[in-house]
Amino acid sequence: MVTFPIIETDRLKLDEIKMDDRESIFDLFSNNDVVKYYDLAAFSHIHQADKLIEMVKARFYDSLGIRWAIRLKDTQQCIGTCGFNSWNLASRSAVIGYDLNRNFWGRGLITEALNCIIKTAFAGNLKCDNINRIQADTVLGNFASEAVLAKLGFRKEGVRRQSGYWKGKYHDLTCYGLLKEEF
Repeated sequence: MVTFPIIETDRLKLDEIKMDDRESIFDLFSNNDVVKYYDLAAFSHIHQADKLIEMVKARFYDSLGIRWAIRLKDTQQCIGTCGFNSWNLASRSAVIGYDLNRNFWGRGLITEALNCIIKTAFAGNLKCDNINRIQADTVLGNFASEAVLAKLGFRKEGVRRQSGYWKGKYHDLTCYGLLKEEF
């Protein structure tokens, strides 16, 4: 069995999302502000958190991606998630994703968490060795997410018109990329 990687920063501990986190995950994804730009509706039942936890665990153990719980180091409270929604071993690339409880926005926590997982991926310390490129997609107007990516060195590569469809409408997505040599 593969061991889930644990990463620590000055303020955060990133580890596996567990069923014990179901209430924190429900709180996170039931907030309309958090899921505003997501391809899912705000959670309305706790079982949706259970399904999400099961899905991210399966993606890791099937070597399809990885998602960490973002925890405050001092309290161990789960305040968000981040990770690589997918990776393509043949093209040595990964797609990054992240979310944070609304009560913790504006403190630099997501930038701190992402910096560590990017460093870990580029160092080859995950199941996806030799990652050379990390991609992020944002919905037009998601300025906070774009600012985080800019702080981390991602470059805006262009807009993919109507490349997403959820919540009953098409969405233009801005593609950002970060190469290992640029980080």
